[in-house]
Amino acid sequence: MSTEEEVLRVMKKLDKMISSENFDDAMDALRQLQSLPITLHVLNKTRVGMTVNSLRKSSKDEQIIALAKSLIKGWKKLLTPADSSKKSSSSSKESSSASGGGGGGESSGAKDVDMPAAEDRGKTSVARFPPAAPPTGDAVRLKCREMLYNALRADTPPEGSGDPEDLAERLEAAIFDEFKSTNPKYKNRIRSRVANLKDSKNANLRINYLTGMITPERLAKMAPEEMASDEMKALRDKLNKESINDAQLASVQGTQTDLLKCGKCGKRNVTYNQIQTRSADEPMTTFCMCNECGHRWKFC
Repeated sequence: MSTEEEVLRVMKKLDKMISSENFDDAMDALRQLQSLPITLHVLNKTRVGMTVNSLRKSSKDEQIIALAKSLIKGWKKLLTPADSSKKSSSSSKESSSASGGGGGGESSGAKDVDMPAAEDRGKTSVARFPPAAPPTGDAVRLKCREMLYNALRADTPPEGSGDPEDLAERLEAAIFDEFKSTNPKYKNRIRSRVANLKDSKNANLRINYLTGMITPERLAKMAPEEMASDEMKALRDKLNKESINDAQLASVQGTQTDLLKCGKCGKRNVTYNQIQTRSADEPMTTFCMCNECGHRWKFC
């Protein structure tokens, strides 16, 4: 039985375990996958990584989760740029050795060998993963990663989006690197990211992060004003303008004094303004308003 057939056979077992939520034989199945010489071609054709990841999310057994994570990380290494460069260099050596053999038949054979290698290089360059976040056993950090993952995942992910779980882990790691502990500042930063990513009126923030327009390092340090939705930004601008206008209006409304007395209510709580309404050589006109009853008058 080939490796691909063996992988498919184990995948069927895992699918049954996930659907029935019976994970008694999950460790044995994962160990079988661990012992198989799985290549990049087998990964792309069988999609076994998705099945193992689903098992990891469905199971609550720590040993199953740890082994599933170990398998996934090992398979991700097959998709790294370093591996791609090794494949390209080995394929170039094969082509050069084949072409140096001599006859026309041998040179045509070398071209036949080069084509699959070029295709593999193309697949590898497309399926690259960003640097994975360092693992953690801290219960608080794991809970924060779960909260970020729930805020990022969606029924219909945007085109070209990355893995929400991986992006959640990288975002949490970036926040933790800033505070170096799970202190209240760290928790508040996590809460603010979760709230903004879950906001249905601020979908652009989540889409931009999932598609790579915003990096985890930038999102980890963005101010609330930067993360806000367009609607919220417009509302804030409006409130700021109103506050500025109110401050300016208050500054020109006049000067409060108790030296003047209202002729209507007799109180000495008066605000006045002096304005030059006549020629420059004549005194200014004083406009008064009682702050108690609202009575207005003027005197020159």
